Amino acid sequence: MVQRLEHEVEGGSVAADGEAVRARLVEILAEVAGTARAPIDLGSEPAVLLMVGVNGTGKTTTIGKIAWHLSKEFGLSVVLGAADTYRAAAAEQLGEWAERAGAQLVRAEEGSDPGSVAFDAIESAKARGADVVIIDTAGRLHTQSNLMDELAKVRRVIGKQLPGAPHETLLSIDATTGQNGLRQAQLFTEAVEVDGVVLTKLDGTAKGGIVLAIADELGIPVKLIGIGESLEDLRPFDPTDFASALLAP
Repeated sequence: MVQRLEHEVEGGSVAADGEAVRARLVEILAEVAGTARAPIDLGSEPAVLLMVGVNGTGKTTTIGKIAWHLSKEFGLSVVLGAADTYRAAAAEQLGEWAERAGAQLVRAEEGSDPGSVAFDAIESAKARGADVVIIDTAGRLHTQSNLMDELAKVRRVIGKQLPGAPHETLLSIDATTGQNGLRQAQLFTEAVEVDGVVLTKLDGTAKGGIVLAIADELGIPVKLIGIGESLEDLRPFDPTDFASALLAP
């Protein structure tokens, strides 16, 4: 990107002026960050969203916020599937969000098969005529091949039960993550074909520049950003706003 900008300045298409150079760099960054950008697919009945990511990236909280916005702002009926069966607190946390959002929660005993929870959540949604199913999964390191295989199995279960599903697989990435975030995205994509990134914790000093590498090298767009703990702090990704903030003093 820097090389491209240098060529444009040297070629005279961009003035050799600090403000002009900065403005053009914002445009280039926004162009890259907006690679393959598309809205979240909610066109199916029900639409199935699968949320994946490493531990501690705010995955379960993000699911709760998405459910709240879909329910309260768009009037959609939502079913949450607590397929993180390793961490009891995950189902409880998701249950609190389900209550706030007016969504139904499908969960199982701790240690249950995650695929069966996903199956039950979709069956419940079909029976109730729900609009959206959001499946939570256990946080896992991208280096844990056995857990990544399990995640791929969950995706296969969903696809067999409802052809074409999941309609969106969203990967939560912590904005403070460095180049390791690119490796995360690569390996999760190999396991479950990631459709988009939710960039979390984009507040304070976090710039989230890793999304440029993910978009440029893998063609995976950022779809949502989380900039805080409140419901309003989850919002659609705007490439130009992001690029401007990235270059802010």
